[in-house]
Amino acid sequence: MPDRMPPSLAEIEALAERALETIPRQLKRQLGQVVIRVEEFPDEETEAAMGLESPFDILGLYRGVALPHKSVSDPRPDLDMIFLYRRPILDYWCESGENLGHLVRHVLIHEIGHHFGFSDEDMERIEATD
Repeated sequence: MPDRMPPSLAEIEALAERALETIPRQLKRQLGQVVIRVEEFPDEETEAAMGLESPFDILGLYRGVALPHKSVSDPRPDLDMIFLYRRPILDYWCESGENLGHLVRHVLIHEIGHHFGFSDEDMERIEATD
């Protein structure tokens, strides 16, 4: 058994911050005031709303109003948020053997895609062309 402890919330957050730096400038400008939070698991409300069988079934979540649906007349003061879920990410990382930094970047970019109004299918098509 390795002596190293699994990456902490702060270490996953640092990976997310580094990943955010790699996003093209023109996209980052449009990103606006999106808050990125790393939590252990989704909360019970999120699990129920998404019909998850297990809290390990979701790696990240965008919560907010996608840019195509925003309006200047909308009085919503809420910030858009991207959640990265540490334990499910680590579980997937251990099972897949994928580089953790690449995995965090993939999840972050996926959730940023939802901020821009892309569906999961849109993002799968975009990733398939890489």
